[in-house]
Amino acid sequence: MTNISSHTVFELSCFLELGHLRPLLFLPFSLFYFLSVGANVLLLYVVVRQRSLHTPMYVLIAGMACVDGLHPLLILSPILLSFVGGWTQVSVGMCLQQMFVVHLLGSFQSTILLWMALDRCLALVFPLRYSERMAGRVLLTVAVPLVLRNVVLVSGVVVLASRLHFCDQLVRNCFCEHMAVVSLACGDTSLNSALGLLSIGLIPVLDFILITTSYVVVLATAMRGRVVTKATNTVVTHIIVMLTSLTVILVAFISYRVQHKLPHTARLLCSILYLFLPSTINPLAFGIRTQEIRKHILHLQVRETFPKL
Repeated sequence: MTNISSHTVFELSCFLELGHLRPLLFLPFSLFYFLSVGANVLLLYVVVRQRSLHTPMYVLIAGMACVDGLHPLLILSPILLSFVGGWTQVSVGMCLQQMFVVHLLGSFQSTILLWMALDRCLALVFPLRYSERMAGRVLLTVAVPLVLRNVVLVSGVVVLASRLHFCDQLVRNCFCEHMAVVSLACGDTSLNSALGLLSIGLIPVLDFILITTSYVVVLATAMRGRVVTKATNTVVTHIIVMLTSLTVILVAFISYRVQHKLPHTARLLCSILYLFLPSTINPLAFGIRTQEIRKHILHLQVRETFPKL
């Protein structure tokens, strides 16, 4: 059996087929970058600054803004630099670190949506005991297992990937996504695929089931009471965010399965939308549809425009 040395450097095939036109992508991607980062920073600033928003629901929205803002800062920044500097290579170690960050942030996007759904469910079903049930100790009993689940599963996926023998170095993506890296291995990757599927089942799929169940309970309870409008507005906002995430995840998943029938550029766009579109849509949805946040944003805008008023 021939002993083939494992590659220590990967090359990202990030729109390389565009040739000399590739640097032109810097402009649309940078606009996307600043919109995402700016919207999330503004949302986080408003929630932190306004004491009236220091409640569990708004703290969770601030947490989502942190996660959504870190995605472009940590992942899209190197892509922008590659467009202007021609950088396409990344060491295996750096690639594995990026893989960990990509999937850990993605897992927390799903988990924070679950926390939001549970928060709204408790607030409507148990309004008189809501503060007690959302107290620090009770909240930790729910939060800690979910955090450990995300960290353990994502760490396991990355550790298994780090033990592979890589006989190809062209990562067919703009960032180090799990399956894009695992596909470069020349050994048996069945365990990697199994753990990857298990992680999908235990994080986004399980979270989606629990989120859906919570919203069904919220709407059923609202229909029996007199809070239909308020509950519906809250739930609709969360559903918009959830459906946006699920749609781009589904599109990215299908694009991987039919990659031989899709142009490489189209599949790259699907992967980038999967990673960054929710980070842009989420703060806009929360900022526009959440009345208290919208009110404070408009107040802040008026104060900046007319400082003497």
